[in-house]
Amino acid sequence: MKNFQSFLPEGSKFNQILCAVLINLPVFVYGASIGWMSPMTLLLQSKDSPKGVPLTDTEVSWMAAVPYLVCVPGDIFMAYMGDKFGRKLTLIFISAMGAGNWILLLLSLETWALVLARALVGVTMAGSYVTCPTFTKEISEDNMRGALGCLIILFHTTGNLFLYIIGDILSYRTILWVCLALPAFHIVIFMAMPESPSYLVKRKNEEEAARVLAWLRCRRINDVKVQQELDNIKKEQKNDEESSKFLLKAIFKDKILFRAFRIAMIAILAREVCGAIPVLNFAGEIFTYASEGNALVLTPNQQAMLLGAVQVLGSMLASIVVDRIGRKLLLATTSLVSGLSMCALASWFVARLYGAYTPSWLPIVTLCLCIFCDSAGLQPVSVVLTGEIFSFKFRGSVLAVSMATASFADFLQMLFFKPLAKSIGIYVAFYFFGGVCLITVLYVIFAVPETKSRTLEEIYEDLKTKKEKSNAVLKNSKDVTGDINN
Repeated sequence: MKNFQSFLPEGSKFNQILCAVLINLPVFVYGASIGWMSPMTLLLQSKDSPKGVPLTDTEVSWMAAVPYLVCVPGDIFMAYMGDKFGRKLTLIFISAMGAGNWILLLLSLETWALVLARALVGVTMAGSYVTCPTFTKEISEDNMRGALGCLIILFHTTGNLFLYIIGDILSYRTILWVCLALPAFHIVIFMAMPESPSYLVKRKNEEEAARVLAWLRCRRINDVKVQQELDNIKKEQKNDEESSKFLLKAIFKDKILFRAFRIAMIAILAREVCGAIPVLNFAGEIFTYASEGNALVLTPNQQAMLLGAVQVLGSMLASIVVDRIGRKLLLATTSLVSGLSMCALASWFVARLYGAYTPSWLPIVTLCLCIFCDSAGLQPVSVVLTGEIFSFKFRGSVLAVSMATASFADFLQMLFFKPLAKSIGIYVAFYFFGGVCLITVLYVIFAVPETKSRTLEEIYEDLKTKKEKSNAVLKNSKDVTGDINN
């Protein structure tokens, strides 16, 4: 690492960008695993199925749903493993599980193997949204953590689109070999990457933590900025030692921590029930239903590629603007646009129900807007925000709890969206999604603090009530007076 660093100017961002990209490579593999279902379901259920006989709807449903079920305990396990054995080893384990998914699919086409392979996807899903954002936050400078934190969504959506494209041009087994090469490459290359500085400080290895920070920041180990950042990490973890060892008890006992936890849970859940999940999973049926009687019809692969491209564009925008305009404005704006688009789509279905004029382009535009807003703001900001408003001790656990709750919400949506849409009307579902997004806008404006380039102490100061702030000022003045008298 030292020889490589000598070619870089002092203060260069290259090393932390390189490290963040490699941290998020398993997310690309996970995105490809999710994207695999779209083209491969069509193939596996066709008369040309590589299994010899087409898969049933029940088998496909289990393949689609089992990752979300495994992800619920997987989130908790990933948080424990990251805190116990380190972020680096946990990330390598995630890639090993990703490789196991593709190896199983190569070895067998039996139903048990297909379902088990998809269960391993649940492990990579958990790691992608617990370990990767935590690790990325801990290697990033304050003025870079937003852009680097948004890489998780960019890699997820790019992985989806990558699989949609190769799924249309390559054979079944060739796709599996290509996808297997990705986690295998990551396992080998990530051996050269450093451990998280925060984890090293936790293990009392401050000398190594300083070396890692110096490499990440492209500075000398005795540089003032490196030492200052190391001191901030030590101070953060010293404050953690004073709180309860039982994390949830500490969160519910401390008013500021509980407010932060509430913000994290609402931000994550708002994203999950904004309408993007059912749109992505049932886009084909929604497009088909919306295009009945119209000339505008897209093939399943065209639909997947269109939504995949929109996701990638949204996630690219998030990475560019999140550190410029801030988390709060981006989250509020995308929630507003998503909410209005969902309400417009619901109104389109109502208008068509009563025989009114319904422009054929509106469903595609509103669905694309929903997906764009999800990947441009709702999804990346909710993850980045959760990582920023908690210290090292709580960060992994809170992400685990929030993501486990989100995974369960996703499972319920996949299970009940179709029957509820048929029984009470699809427009009711979209009005609900739109309402959730519009309520989120108000919550973000009045309750969510701006976290861009701010320390944890500054963020927590915003979470205090006026009374708590005045009491703190009064206490400080008394302490100063007491010191003078003494």
